[in-house]
Amino acid sequence: MHEREFRAFVSVAEIGRMDQAAKALGYSQPAISYQIKCLERVLGIKLFTRDSTGAHLTREGRMILPSARVVLTLIESMKLIDRSKGARPA
Repeated sequence: MHEREFRAFVSVAEIGRMDQAAKALGYSQPAISYQIKCLERVLGIKLFTRDSTGAHLTREGRMILPSARVVLTLIESMKLIDRSKGARPA
C-alpha cells in the first residue's frame, strides 16, 4: 500500500467522482482508477461502486475510510518530523 493510493481513495470518497478527484490531486483519471484498483487488490475488497453519477463507497469502503484518513494524518506527521530534523542540530 502506498500513500498515493490512500490519497486517491480518500479524495474519491470525499469528492464522489474519479475525474474530479484526479484533477484535484494532479493525476489523470486512469491513474486514479489504477490506484484505487491496486488498493482494492491489496485489501481484497471492493471500495467503490461506479455508475454514471460517480463513485460511491461500498459498505467496506465506508468502514475503511476513517482508517485511511488516520494513515494519511500519520504520514503527514512523519513528514513534519523529518522536516524539523533539518532545523535542529543533532
